[in-house]
Order: sequence, then C-alpha cells, then structure tokens
Amino acid sequence: MWGGRTGALLRVWGLWPAGVLGRRPLSCNAASLAGSNSPQCWNCGGPGGPMRGDGFFCPQCRALQPPDPTRDYFSLMDCNRAFRVDTAKLQTRYQDLQRLVHPDFFSQRSQTEKDFSEKHSTLVNDAYKTLLAPLSRGLYLVS
Repeated sequence: MWGGRTGALLRVWGLWPAGVLGRRPLSCNAASLAGSNSPQCWNCGGPGGPMRGDGFFCPQCRALQPPDPTRDYFSLMDCNRAFRVDTAKLQTRYQDLQRLVHPDFFSQRSQTEKDFSEKHSTLVNDAYKTLLAPLSRGLYLVS
C-alpha cells in the first residue's frame, strides 16, 4: 500500500502517516487535525474516518480522505490566527503538506484518492498563498 516511491519519500522525509510503527507523524497542532464531518472512511467504512489520526488518512486503511472545505487556513498551516506569521515556518509546513498530499504521489492509487489529492493540494496552495502575502492574510483575517 505505501510501497514504491511514495513510501520511500515519506520515510526519508519523516512524514510516514500516524499509526504506522516506527515512523513519526507530520507534526501539527490539534486544531489542524480535524477532518470532515464524515464519521466513516469512504474506502473501508471503518470508524473514525478523517476525524481521528492525522486528519488526512484513515487510521484503519490509510486511504486519503476528502478535505474539509470548512478548515481554517491558519489551522491547516499550523499558524496562530494573527496578522503576524512566521513565514519560514509557513513555508516548511507548506512543503511538508505537499509532500504528503501532492497528486504526484497518488498516481498509482484509486481515482477517488487522486481526486482527493488534487483537492488537498489545491487547498494547501491556496492557504499558503493567502497567508504568505500580508495583504491577502489581512483580508482573510477580517473575512
């Protein structure tokens, strides 16, 4: 399931999904762990779905889950909800998330996971671009 290039890259970068023995999960705060409101995994029907674990993968089958469209950009990017943002930390988080959900790593997966990967990647790109620029960050804060 996590073999080939994806598994190797995740192991090298230390981003092996939570729940897999011997690897540390992608670090993030509790606010960014919330997934969608779906209580079950779309793939295995297992309990928890994206509400548990790292918020991106099912804790049972490790299938990529759909992104939560209501997720706040600040929590997604592991930043305090404030105008001042540590841009170095923001860039690191962006790179870590893209290594986790970028569509290139899902080319051998199901069409559903490919679609979810594209949506996650787009959401991460939008969050990064919005929070990186002071003007768009300020507008996002007041919206």
